[in-house]
Amino acid sequence: MVAALACGVAADAAPDQREPPYYASLSPSRARMRTGPGRTFPSSWVYVRADLPVRVVAVFKEWRRVEDPGGTQGWMLGTLVSHTRTAIVTGGEPAELRDRPGGPHVLWRAQPGVVGRLSQCGNGWCRFDVHGQAGFVQTERLWGVAPGEVLP
Repeated sequence: MVAALACGVAADAAPDQREPPYYASLSPSRARMRTGPGRTFPSSWVYVRADLPVRVVAVFKEWRRVEDPGGTQGWMLGTLVSHTRTAIVTGGEPAELRDRPGGPHVLWRAQPGVVGRLSQCGNGWCRFDVHGQAGFVQTERLWGVAPGEVLP
């Protein structure tokens, strides 16, 4: 049990060593963005959507400068930023989630603004899971994954 906890802490801590920019997500359902890296800086936004994808563009001590899907940037405590990979559907039309990358069968459709968890990204496709309903979607329809990025 202790080894499992230690491995979990190490796995969570490892992505902090990544060089920005990299994608992450908001862990709590309420997260405050500030104008600078400190509690004395005023709040610019309060996010109320857990799992919202963000792009970490800078790190200063325990603070992360993040960019949201709309392009707004500000500072958040590192504890508010999760290493869980999520993405948000973009564009004007629903995104088709298929049975396999490039597959002919559409399993689901996700409206723009829907947030889901990412896995198995490669060759322009990612497995996108929205509360247990999953399928493969083209990465160009998502904000939260870099073009050409590969996820296990």
